[in-house]
Amino acid sequence: MIEKEGRTGTGPGFFHTHGGGMILGNRWLGVTGFLDWAERFNGVIVTVEYRLAPEFPDPYPVEDCYAALCWTAEHGDELGIDPARLLIGGASAGGGLAAGTALLARDRRGPALVGQLLLCPMLDDRDESVSTQQIDGIGVWDRGSNVTGWTALLGDRKSAADVSIYAAPARATDLSGLPPAFIDCGSAEVFRDEDVAYATALWAAGVQAELHVWAGGFHGFDMFAPHAAVSQASAAARDNWVNRLLA
Repeated sequence: MIEKEGRTGTGPGFFHTHGGGMILGNRWLGVTGFLDWAERFNGVIVTVEYRLAPEFPDPYPVEDCYAALCWTAEHGDELGIDPARLLIGGASAGGGLAAGTALLARDRRGPALVGQLLLCPMLDDRDESVSTQQIDGIGVWDRGSNVTGWTALLGDRKSAADVSIYAAPARATDLSGLPPAFIDCGSAEVFRDEDVAYATALWAAGVQAELHVWAGGFHGFDMFAPHAAVSQASAAARDNWVNRLLA
């Protein structure tokens, strides 16, 4: 749990699911992007240390995230979290886990979420999009990396018909009843087309979604080049969405 020193009262809860392709990282990876919001809104960040593949394949990672989300909601009073302002978010694999956890929360009737912040989310195991064909052998997370991550998570089930929508949210055919979403990605990354498709499917289901595809952005561009104009623009768009959602 992270909160500003001397915090009192209540505020929104920011539930963070870290990235790392389902195989790397820990709860601190990417959490700094949430710090300003926690301070501005007098909120609390809960960041989950889910178990990683391949030692812990699907459904361990997403079920760990859901269990931690339930714990957060159940302890909202002592954490000082406004139950009407519990936001889930993460980047890359963390974005995919945030989307999968939001689907679990919908289907298991709680906890209620005010929004889902899906930053360059990893959503589709099938390796079929144009962008995954294009970003092959180049960049920090290319097609080969993506196949490695999904294979670690799903094993022989990767690309098969029986993959759970909670593991690969792009598989979901019914996205109704989900909280508003913010989705962004770079135009030069593996996840571009699956992220655009997910936003389109959310709109088709009547769910409010905001989508940004940042021209020239590669996977993690905002972390690797935070002072670039495109990185500053992406940070401002995320900030604007959170402000409107929580104000």
